[in-house]
Amino acid sequence: MDMDLDAHLTDAAAAVADASDLDALSVVDTDLLGKKSLLATVRSQLGEMEPDRRKEVGRRVNEVRTGIERLVAQRRAELAAGARAGVLEAERLDLTEFDLGRRLGHRHVVTQTWERLEDLFVGMGYTVAEGPEIEDEWHNFGALNFPPDHPARDMYDTLYVDYGEPQSTLLRTHTSPVQIRVMEEQEPPIYSIMPGRVFRSDTADSTHMPVFHQIEGLVVDRGITFGDLAGTLEAFTTAYFGSGFTSRLRPSYFPFTEPSAEFDIRRPDGSWLELAGCGMVHPNVLASCGLDPEEWSGFAFGFGLDRLALMRHGIDDLRELFRNDHRFLEQF
Repeated sequence: MDMDLDAHLTDAAAAVADASDLDALSVVDTDLLGKKSLLATVRSQLGEMEPDRRKEVGRRVNEVRTGIERLVAQRRAELAAGARAGVLEAERLDLTEFDLGRRLGHRHVVTQTWERLEDLFVGMGYTVAEGPEIEDEWHNFGALNFPPDHPARDMYDTLYVDYGEPQSTLLRTHTSPVQIRVMEEQEPPIYSIMPGRVFRSDTADSTHMPVFHQIEGLVVDRGITFGDLAGTLEAFTTAYFGSGFTSRLRPSYFPFTEPSAEFDIRRPDGSWLELAGCGMVHPNVLASCGLDPEEWSGFAFGFGLDRLALMRHGIDDLRELFRNDHRFLEQF
């Protein structure tokens, strides 16, 4: 009987290896380990054996069964991986652009700027976060230290959505709500940027559009100071614009930061250009997100992504980025 069990294990290994798919393996599994298998037959005969013999054969039956189960499990994993690879190959889409001797297009100048900034900050250790473009009033204003009657709300030409209570739902006016969502969902330390599209009821002109793009940054950690903010923005200035540029911070006001500053860059010709707003995250904002301002501190900054594209490429009219004139876009 021992020889029969040894031969059965050898035959089982061959049968499992020959199974070409998961259905065939299921059949083999039933034949080898089911109620009508050799192992089941031997097990049913154990009661007729002498105690010592029953113990010996029972142990060998268990060993053979364990060996077969291991073979089946290994083969099932192999076949499942192969089946999954087949599905992925069948569903694969070839999105390669073929150059047939003519230009078939390239990334929009705004997309190029977006990706360049993401690469820059990811290289500095930041993660990338995204959030909904249709926001509730709390995330867009309330959690950012804008009381309902705060005059700073007048700075934003808000587009409200006809949903829920009046003025409770809106198209986000900045990407700062993503900062709130990150702080609500993630434990510090936080080093993250938030690029995205924002909306305001602006009249289109050379410097304004009702739809435009921003990129904001947020750092929350223990012991973060205003010096860390200044150093980060100086490192950004050099990395993005080049060694001929430097930066400065001027006092300003934003409800969600304290102290707040305007971020300017000095161009190689010596002229200064206002680029962004920034500051230390207001303790009220940290508290709104469930963070203890006595334990955590941080800074935030925000750029107009479209404006960075204009500056980098010497474009003098923001509307050119949205006209989709290929004669203009193919220059970048």
